[in-house]
Amino acid sequence: MFIEYKNVNVYQGDVLVLGGVDFHVDEGEFIYIIGHVGSGKSSLLKTLYCELDIDEGEQAVVLGRNLLKVKRKEVPALRKELGIIFQDFQLLHDRSVYKNLQFVLKATGWKSRKDMDERIGEVLDAVGMADKRNKMPYELSGGEQQRIAIARAILNRPKIIIADEPTGNLDPETADNIVNLLKQISLKGTAVVMSTHNLPMLDRYPGIVYECGEGRMTDVTARYNRIDISEQ
Repeated sequence: MFIEYKNVNVYQGDVLVLGGVDFHVDEGEFIYIIGHVGSGKSSLLKTLYCELDIDEGEQAVVLGRNLLKVKRKEVPALRKELGIIFQDFQLLHDRSVYKNLQFVLKATGWKSRKDMDERIGEVLDAVGMADKRNKMPYELSGGEQQRIAIARAILNRPKIIIADEPTGNLDPETADNIVNLLKQISLKGTAVVMSTHNLPMLDRYPGIVYECGEGRMTDVTARYNRIDISEQ
């Protein structure tokens, strides 16, 4: 099991935003987290990569780390096994696509220029952006920037991709392409956990669905999927 939360409480400061969370993610699963603004979706995602601490719960394990006891010095190693995608892309605007990706590899311990070149080529091919390697972020459309953000997220072959509203700033066709790309990545074994307001995507790209609301998180997969989830 990649993620195992049992009866976890999620706080923002002193405010309980989600109580009694039971949440499970395994290899290759495609997970949606839905709910209104302020319902706790982003807070939950932040606990997964230790941006928010978890102080209360029976169990909170991500990739074998006990988040109830994790030490700050252990967090970088956990994050290296995660790919994180944000709604606003968070690319470095003073350097090219290639330099953006190289920066991440250097920061995560890669040394060989040849190995970095090969890996950058692989991820740009995977997201259909091989011809944009020398472009600056401001020369790209929103959809292209999000594809580069996905390329950045998969550089270190993460076991889990965490995507916080990755299509929130995109037009419907581009959003569809981005979710399709994430779905294809999940079919290769990487789990994808994605918060979204884009409910039509749940029909086009079925997955496991959790809903946040009224301080709780509920598995509502049966409400949205008309197929057997065991086939996923």
